Amino acid sequence: MSGADAAGAGLLLTARDIRQLAEAAGIRPSKQRGQNFVMDPNTVRTIVGRAGVEPGQAVLEVGPGLGSLTLGLLEAGADVVAVELDRGLAELLPLTLRARGVGEERFRLVHADALQVSELPSLPQAGEPTALVANLPYNVATPILLTMLERFDSLRSALVMVQSEVVDRLTAGPGSRTYGAPSVKTAWYGRAVHAGRISRQIFWPVPNVDSALVELERHEQPLGTDAERRTVFAVVDAAFAQRRKTLRSALSGWAGSAARSEEILRSAGVPPGARGETLGIEEFRAIAAA
Repeated sequence: MSGADAAGAGLLLTARDIRQLAEAAGIRPSKQRGQNFVMDPNTVRTIVGRAGVEPGQAVLEVGPGLGSLTLGLLEAGADVVAVELDRGLAELLPLTLRARGVGEERFRLVHADALQVSELPSLPQAGEPTALVANLPYNVATPILLTMLERFDSLRSALVMVQSEVVDRLTAGPGSRTYGAPSVKTAWYGRAVHAGRISRQIFWPVPNVDSALVELERHEQPLGTDAERRTVFAVVDAAFAQRRKTLRSALSGWAGSAARSEEILRSAGVPPGARGETLGIEEFRAIAAA
């Protein structure tokens, strides 16, 4: 089914469809797993449009739930690899897609914890996923985003829906009140920007937090090897573990002593009295290299 045919066939799920599917399958949104299902087709189309999904592209979706966004991606002509942890949802989703005329060659389901997934299936026509588009479970959104970017180099972009305050943290720059380890680690992979707010009313159940989109374009060239990334991230974690401390003090455990910490910082051209929240990714790379 082409994107145009799918749209004409009313591929997307309405709020009524969502409730009927869930009721028939005995599914209730799990607060423990951060499940809030998108119920508004217009919002789905807005997200897919913002993601710039193209016909024939392979897209990775984490936490597809009842399939609202999955169907939006398929309607746009993309093929989808979906990772779902919940057994009931994992069993229901292929049935929902089949009932809406989606060919099996356009969809692959991985029933697993996204944080444990180390390889993704390749789609017959579209190949490996090149974009991550997802309504991420809010309680593990940041680890999932960073893990997917770390493990799958084929992902060149991401557009994910998370809590508004998480978007603020992921997109913050040095010196900002919300700048922290997630900000620096995200900057290792690419440039993240705030991509719009999402109304609470489009979810079931309605969450008690605001939601927003964060968009990331991966750097054309990686900043460094996996080994360098691990070293840089260890520096970042140490610097923000006690963010009120100077770097000389905060990095003393990582470096072996405060004196060695100061020596490394001076070698990297970073004032020992500075704090982690004032440094960008390049300064952290310089410290790791030194």
